[in-house]
Amino acid sequence: MTTTTRVMAGRYRVDDLIGRGGMAHVHRGYDLTLGREVAIKILDRELARDTAFRTRFRMEAQAASRMSHPSIVRVFDAGEDATAEAGGSPAEPVPFIVMELVPGDLLKDVIARGPVPVADAVRYADGILEALEYSHRAGVVHRDIKPGNVKITPGGTVKVMDFGIARAVSDSSSTVAETTQIIGTAAYFSPEQAKGEQVDARTDLYSAGVVLYEMLTGRQPFRGESPVAVAYQHVSETPLAPSEVHDEEHPAAELQRIRALDPVVLRAMAKDPFQRYPDAASFRAAIAATATGSVPSKKQLTSLTSELYGASPRHAQETARTLRQLSTDTTMTRTQSGPPVAWIWAGVALLIVLLASVLIWVMAIKPTADVPTNSRTVPSVTGQTYDSAAALLTKNDLRAIRIDQADATVDTGKVISTDPEAGTQMDKGQSVTVYVSTGAAEVVVPQLVGLSTSAAKDALAKANLQLGSVIQKNDPHTQHDVVLATSVQAETKVAPGTVVDLVVASGVVTLNDLTGWTLDSATQALQQQGLTANPVENPNCKATNPKTVASMSAAPGDVPVQSTIDLSYCTGK
Repeated sequence: MTTTTRVMAGRYRVDDLIGRGGMAHVHRGYDLTLGREVAIKILDRELARDTAFRTRFRMEAQAASRMSHPSIVRVFDAGEDATAEAGGSPAEPVPFIVMELVPGDLLKDVIARGPVPVADAVRYADGILEALEYSHRAGVVHRDIKPGNVKITPGGTVKVMDFGIARAVSDSSSTVAETTQIIGTAAYFSPEQAKGEQVDARTDLYSAGVVLYEMLTGRQPFRGESPVAVAYQHVSETPLAPSEVHDEEHPAAELQRIRALDPVVLRAMAKDPFQRYPDAASFRAAIAATATGSVPSKKQLTSLTSELYGASPRHAQETARTLRQLSTDTTMTRTQSGPPVAWIWAGVALLIVLLASVLIWVMAIKPTADVPTNSRTVPSVTGQTYDSAAALLTKNDLRAIRIDQADATVDTGKVISTDPEAGTQMDKGQSVTVYVSTGAAEVVVPQLVGLSTSAAKDALAKANLQLGSVIQKNDPHTQHDVVLATSVQAETKVAPGTVVDLVVASGVVTLNDLTGWTLDSATQALQQQGLTANPVENPNCKATNPKTVASMSAAPGDVPVQSTIDLSYCTGK
């Protein structure tokens, strides 16, 4: 039986399956153009049938591809492929992204093996937050931080993946149920995500707090029979402090460090975004500060929990559960069979009267034309100039705040998007962030000629560029591994991630066979190659006129640059 190798977009060979999720499957692949291994994430065909999703997915993938950071899995390319899959499925456009192939384990697999040592958990959390700190500065909110989107390399380095995909998915999903079906588990949802509200960078910080919680305890803070049940708990339940979960499984030293992290995790998981850390850098600093070993008292932790979560909603649920138990448990000794029937009917009657009164009062209220309202709707300004957008927002009693952002898909000076989005209801006088395109992002190629290969590689990485091929070339005046030329001239402005090839000195020159040459001609030939001739008399052979090279101290072939070559000539009678 023969198998057909699948090649997407005429360039990417699809090899063996290495991962599968709720919305995509990931294959090991090979870039036939650049000759490198890659990971290819192929989106589910159900998503591919949504034209709006494909457009949003392409834009988000392009935004993610502009990010280059050691803690972020690089996105090399994105597109659509209409190749029919095995099994006779009809050909239809299927979105795919080509990513950096990262060895190692998913963090979810690391956690599945048991609670992560506190030192490792802190290091992994710091890596995740470092990636978020970079992405948030670039204006990209991940929206789906979870252990399944974090890779741990064999060297212990953290790599966060799938930037931009979550936004493309959530913008194509109208309900929590639909979104969770596509993205996967709701265990890492922020409360605002669960309620379908506008999200920002603080949503990622909440999810990162949940991931840290799970690493420290080996379990998620909220668990339920369905994603909706878990999402409800994120909105209304108070989590236990990490140190209160399975504390008997931790050594004393580990438990003390977890207790020091309790207030950090609880702060990150605050229901109100404004009570969380303002940014990823603050979250990282708070984690680093726990290294001193300072442990909060029970009173301090209780005070913090009350500040962040208020009176525990769990109390009301426990009360209701107790009442249900008292009314149904036949094993308990009672002084009477149940509440007096008269009391029950009196309560029902009172409730009916109250509901009827409220209904009559509401129906009696007639709206009048002179009742003022502070509600304003954010208008659509995408594609307009900033001045036009600001004028329209001002007309709607809203303030515009401009933020310039590189975007290759939107013309320079035109509005990319707004935050909140068009159609959102806001109070009069509130601010709307307007993101304005500065065109494709550009970086300047640094001066590389004269540097060593390693120094040139570091300079390219610092400039957000990639090192391409390194070609060696003989140069008589340059030592080994020094850059002679580059494929892109220094000071040239190029797109981030541009590949720059190097030509470096080999450190050798090719020595010709000079035997039989006159001594003067051989000396000149060596000088042209940057070599030094050292004439050596040989009285054991008959002298010639003119003097002729009888032998050389080095054999023909490659010799180090600036070498000295002995040229032996005859001086005997």
